[in-house]
Amino acid sequence: MKKIGLYITLIGCLLLQSYSIQKRLDVSDTVFTNLVWSDEFDGDGAVDPEKWFHQTQLPPGGSWWGGIIQHYTDRETNTFVRNGYLNLVAKKEKFRDYGVKKQYTSARLNSKFAFKYGKVEVRAKLPEGTGTWPAIWMLNTNIDEDGAFWDDKYGTTKWPNCGEIDIVEHWGKNQDYVSSAVHNGDSHGDLVKNFGGQKVENASTEFHAYVMEWTKEKTVFSVDGITHYEYNPERKNKDTWPYDSKYYFILNIAIEPEIDPAFVESAMVVDYIRVYQ
Repeated sequence: MKKIGLYITLIGCLLLQSYSIQKRLDVSDTVFTNLVWSDEFDGDGAVDPEKWFHQTQLPPGGSWWGGIIQHYTDRETNTFVRNGYLNLVAKKEKFRDYGVKKQYTSARLNSKFAFKYGKVEVRAKLPEGTGTWPAIWMLNTNIDEDGAFWDDKYGTTKWPNCGEIDIVEHWGKNQDYVSSAVHNGDSHGDLVKNFGGQKVENASTEFHAYVMEWTKEKTVFSVDGITHYEYNPERKNKDTWPYDSKYYFILNIAIEPEIDPAFVESAMVVDYIRVYQ
């Protein structure tokens, strides 16, 4: 009888352990298959105003952060859809806005869609040229940033404490190397330590699939199915993990001061952006 009781206890422990392992797998290996939002950029003309907002307002001081030197505009010459692709174009041209004249223009799109947890896939070609700095990234809807789409409704928290997720960045001075990062109270600006990247051949001449998978445990970044960075801090608190609320997309091309003098224009071309949950 004692042996039977012991066997029953062992079986019970094994079943409980198996259940616990499966629950951990269910959380950490979430598969996102339900398409909840996308832009396929069908048609021709302006970007869809139901999906996108042009952020053009200069920060205090008349320049964007990080020493970048362009104006962001809402003109169709800087953002347009053609033959089923979004074209976000950086140009060398004199342009005055908000009482400030600059020598370059580009665009900065905010999505009017925000979400928490899921898989993002963006198929894109990135601009080229020393001094170009394109990014496809995300900010918390609670960011306190004048001129951002979500600021009036939800803006309560300054960067970097609001949190930032960089799906892909590319610097023209390091052609074909792409990187991903997260910024927060523990890692930001010149102190950023949470990042990774990989070499992607023909990043500016061929389309590649840039993917970010975000669960309540971690974020994983990949290109064409090859993972280059995973963020999963052991301690999750307000500094390391502000990634438990809704985030929105930003697509932009910044221009750095060391822009090639011969630069004329270059575009980020996006085939689609899709969100699965």
